[in-house]
Amino acid sequence: MRKLQVSLLALLLGLAFAGRAVAQPQPHMTAALSSLETAKAELEKANADKGGHRAKAIELINSAIEEVRKGIEFAKKK
Repeated sequence: MRKLQVSLLALLLGLAFAGRAVAQPQPHMTAALSSLETAKAELEKANADKGGHRAKAIELINSAIEEVRKGIEFAKKK
């Protein structure tokens, strides 16, 4: 029974990674986008009293997110 469970888990993990590879032809850009979104969420949770630097960082991250998305879309057209 244990061997069957391990085999099924390996199969599911393999399918998950195979599906991800097909769904995300640009894994580094996708990972960067995810990291930027995580960073933005963390900054939004931080206290607002940072002399304007927190707000500026969020603004810059929003610009970076937009550029990464444009880069992903550009590459899809090639």
